[in-house]
Amino acid sequence: MTPVLVAVCIAMLVVMAMALARAFKADTVYDRILGVNMFGTKTVLFIAVVGYLMGRPDFLDIAIVYALINFIGMVAVLRFFEYTETID
Repeated sequence: MTPVLVAVCIAMLVVMAMALARAFKADTVYDRILGVNMFGTKTVLFIAVVGYLMGRPDFLDIAIVYALINFIGMVAVLRFFEYTETID
């Protein structure tokens, strides 16, 4: 592994931590959902890069399945909050 690839992995982990911080510190539900969605997207990218670095192309299939689950989950959560009443 080259130092550049290690730096890329570390940078992605830092961005994932920032996405989780946004999800925990957000004011509205939609900002929290955006943070969780961003974390899921970065996780897909991280799985794909780690699979490439380890020489395991089957990790790409796992990343694609994770991306589909992330997308369907976000749509379901947004639909749920669209039709529920908010208590102020």
